[in-house]
This record gives sequence, structure tokens and C-alpha cells, in this order.
Amino acid sequence: MVAGCSTDAEQAAPPSTPPPGVTTVTGGLNVPWAIVFLAGGDALISQRDDATIVRVSPDGTVRTVGGVDDAAPRGEGGLQGIALAPGDESTVFAYYTTASDNRLVRMDFDGRRLGPPRPLLTGLDTATNHHGGALVFGADGSLFVAVGDAAEPDVAQDVRARNGKILRVDREGRPWRDNPFGNEVYSYGHRNVEGLAFDGAGRLWATEFGQNGRDELNLIVAGGNYGWPQAEGDSDDPRLVAPKVTWSTAEASPAGLAIAGGRAHVAALRGQRLWSVPLNGDTVGTPTARFTRTLGRLRAVAHAPDGSLWVSTSNTDGRGSPIAGDDRILRVPAT
Repeated sequence: MVAGCSTDAEQAAPPSTPPPGVTTVTGGLNVPWAIVFLAGGDALISQRDDATIVRVSPDGTVRTVGGVDDAAPRGEGGLQGIALAPGDESTVFAYYTTASDNRLVRMDFDGRRLGPPRPLLTGLDTATNHHGGALVFGADGSLFVAVGDAAEPDVAQDVRARNGKILRVDREGRPWRDNPFGNEVYSYGHRNVEGLAFDGAGRLWATEFGQNGRDELNLIVAGGNYGWPQAEGDSDDPRLVAPKVTWSTAEASPAGLAIAGGRAHVAALRGQRLWSVPLNGDTVGTPTARFTRTLGRLRAVAHAPDGSLWVSTSNTDGRGSPIAGDDRILRVPAT
């Protein structure tokens, strides 16, 4: 069994009643994968398997605003990450799987409907798993794109290739001006990054799925080699960037990532919990687990304008045991 992937064994259903302090925003969603907030407090949420994006209000109102017709969901693929540029809600950026590739697109957005996708990056290798898919904008307007190794580990060490990397591009998909290798590549040696987030000082953090040994939380630096496939988890090789946190694949399979209240909040699929990791500059404190096996598989986490966290379950993804109302968006306190 390949741990940390969607091939994890099917898991038991969570309790039907959320734990104290947790409320349900809405339910009945189709593998919600990423959450981004609009200035007014509503959220856009991507749904992996039907390749649509819904707008969800804090009162639970759900409206479909569009999607990508050429998506070809299979395995772990489908419509994954979405992002908005800083201060601009007129365009939604999305990462998804087609029949032949993974790709980055942009879509005009008038607040009610999405326009057709315009390709920015195409030809990213695809497979049934290891797509990556996370997107996040930096404060300078650059877009970071996590691309998995598409189950071809050796490509992660080739800085001329885009798979197994975190890319940094502009809003037209062109390499950012000071990228370390003169192409789209920002960091390399990645297996499968599904969470990206910036802390208050502008440092980029990423969650990464291991194989059979250790999952990771990494601090990302330009040009950094994160070791895959030569290393999984900690390594004493000085050429590699060591992870800040590692977990066993049974207690993590870390997907979504949000940073709030001086902590990194990591949604765990196989681990069925929300990890809270204290951040102190570029060092970390001891992680603590929240809601262990009480909400089921957790995939997306985002910091809401009201200070809470919105967390998505992933019990309808073929590896969980859904209950009535799954998949759900849950509101949980940030601390």
C-alpha cells in the first residue's frame, strides 16, 4: 500500500455530531478540494470530481458559479487548487486534470459566473495520483503552483522539468523574473505538495505527502532541493532542505494548509485530524492534533475573515466512509 496517497485503505465513518465548538457551514458537496475567501466573507470552493466551483456564504447558501468542462477527474485528479490574486476578485486561477495533462488556467469572474478557462500552463505530466495542485499568490503578485511527480519520482530532481516542483509564475503563466533556474521552477525534489500558505512575514510553507515513511511540513526557499526521491522525511545530506515537521503517514497524509494565529493548520486525510503547529520565525514548536477521528478525512483548510477556520471533509473521495451530509464545510476555532 502506498501511504499518504488516495490508495489508503477505506476508513471508518466519523460520528454524525460534530465535537463542541465545531459548526457545519454547509454539506452535500462533491469532494471539496480548495477554499479561497472573497472580501465580503463568502468563499469559493472547488469540487474535485464534478469539476465545479461553488460560492458558499457564511449562512450556508451554496451557488454554483461555473467550472471546467474539459476536466477528466480520475484517481486523485480533477479540479484541485484555486486562487485569487491579491486585491483582485475579477479572475480565478485554477489547476485541474484533463484527459492528457494537468494544467493551470485563469477564468474571468463577475461575482456570479465564471468565464471559460484560458490556459496558462499546459502539458504538466499526469497520472492517477501525485498531481500536486495547490495554488497560492505571494504579496508581490507572483503565483506559486505545486506540481506532483505524476508517479515518476526521478523527474523531481530534474530542474529542467516542471513535475515534482513548486513553480512560480506571473498572471500569464510566464516564469517569474528572478526564479533561480531561469524557468518556472522555484523549488524541486517534491513528491506531492497539496498545501501552500504564507506566514505573516512572507515565508512560504508547504505540506507534502510521503510514500511509506514520513509526511512533511516544509519551509520553502528559492532553489531549494527537498530531496525526493533520494530522501523522504529527515536527511543528514547538507545539499537537501530538511523538513520542519515530519509525521508518520498513518497520522497525517497532509493536504490543505492555512496559517493563522501564529500556527500552521494542516488538514490530514488518512490521519483524520487537524494538526496545529506553532510557528516562531523559521522554527516550529510541538504539533498538536485536534478532532482526531471525529470529523473523518480532512482536506482543505482556510482562514476565514471572521478569524475562524473553514475545514472541508473528504469522506466522499472514495477512501472515506461518508455520513449523511458529507462532504461538509465545518467552521472551527483557529485556536
